[in-house]
Amino acid sequence: SKQMLPKVEAYHKRKLSDKFFCVYLDATYLPLRRETFEREAVYIAIGIKPNGHKEVIDYCIAPSENIEVWTEMLQNMKSRGLKQVELFLSDGVVGMKAALTRTYPKAHFQRCLVHVMRNICAKVRVDDREKIMNEFKQVHQQTNKEEATAVLHDFYTKWGKVYSHVIRSLN
Repeated sequence: SKQMLPKVEAYHKRKLSDKFFCVYLDATYLPLRRETFEREAVYIAIGIKPNGHKEVIDYCIAPSENIEVWTEMLQNMKSRGLKQVELFLSDGVVGMKAALTRTYPKAHFQRCLVHVMRNICAKVRVDDREKIMNEFKQVHQQTNKEEATAVLHDFYTKWGKVYSHVIRSLN
């Protein structure tokens, strides 16, 4: 650990590329041993450069996921040279969109499709999950926006009466 600490510190201070096409932001909980053995949030930012190269931009560890840590991480990335991001993808952590707008006002934000689908599954009956997921996936398999919009509206019409809360959430 003592030998790695300077390398880890250098990694967190290194100059970053100035542009990424897309940046994924997410946190996961891992069991970590410190004074006790607790699960802590590992925040990670993974970027895709315009040439398609993927890179772990940065990561950090905190007791739990919250927007203050994300904001600090975003500001740190910007101060280290990351000036432009076209698209951020993240889960639905409260305050993320506002934090991104403050740090990268020209970037677009999209909720991660995997997280959206998990949220849908959590809000529908077990017997309907496979059917509703297969139909929802059709939206993202269309070749253009017009077709995707039509499929989405069909999805809303079919499931809106039974799962109005899901449709409101998607809107």
